[in-house]
Amino acid sequence: MDDHYTENTKTFVPLENNPQIMTALSHHLGLSPALSFTDVYSLTDPSLLSLLPRPCFALLFIAPETPSLIALRDAEDAQLPTYAGSSAAEPILWYRQTIRHACGLIGLLHCITNDPAAGLIMPDSALAKLREEVLGLEPTARAQYLYDSEMLEAAHAQFAAQGDTVAPDALTYDDGHAFIAYVKGSDGHLYELEGRRKGPLDRGGLAEDEDVLSEAALRKGPLRYVEAAEKAGGEGKNGQFSCIALGITPEAD
Repeated sequence: MDDHYTENTKTFVPLENNPQIMTALSHHLGLSPALSFTDVYSLTDPSLLSLLPRPCFALLFIAPETPSLIALRDAEDAQLPTYAGSSAAEPILWYRQTIRHACGLIGLLHCITNDPAAGLIMPDSALAKLREEVLGLEPTARAQYLYDSEMLEAAHAQFAAQGDTVAPDALTYDDGHAFIAYVKGSDGHLYELEGRRKGPLDRGGLAEDEDVLSEAALRKGPLRYVEAAEKAGGEGKNGQFSCIALGITPEAD
C-alpha cells in the first residue's frame, strides 16, 4: 500500500501500537495527563469492555492489510471524492499521510487533536500550536506541515525507540498493517480516520450517550474489518488485530 512513496520520501521507524508508548508520546506533545491509552482486549465481550474507562474519547485500531481489507477499502475509495475540507467548521480534523511508516503517528494525531480529546490539550504546548496552525489548511498543505515538522520527527524518533520489540529498519520494513482511528465528530457521527484513504469516512450517527466504544460504534467501525476477515476464511487471526482506547487516566491505587 506504499506505492505512492519514492526512495526519497521521508521515512520513520514505525511506532508500536502500545498504550504506554502512545500515552507517553501524547503527553510529550502536550495532551493532558488526565487522558491515557488502554489496551482493548475484546471488541465483543461486554465484561471486558466494561473494564475500560468511559467515556471513550478515541480508538486506535490496527488491522492487517489482508486481501479482504484491501478489497473492502479499494471498493469504498472508488466511490469517494478526494477530501478537500479545511475549515474549523468541519466535524473532524483529518491528516493525509505522506511520510512512510508514519501510520502510527498519524493515527495518534487523529485521536488526540480531534474532539473530545482536543479539549484537553495543554495550552501553549507543541500540540496546541500544531493544531491551531493546521486547522485552516487544506489537506495537501496540512500534510506538508506534518512532513516538514522537525518537532514531530524528533518526538517520533524518541518514542519509536522505546517499544517492547527491537525497532525495525525504516527503509526495509514492510509492516502490512493499517492504523485506523475512530472519533465522534462534532456532528455526533462516528468517523474513521486513516491518512492513506481519500479522506475521513463518515460511518453514521451515534446517539448522544454513545461513545466510540458503544455497541453501535464498534459495529459501524472496527468490527466491519474483523467480520470481513472472518468471512474471507479467517484472515487476520493470531492477534493481528489490536486496539487501544483513549480515556480518562485511572487513579493510581
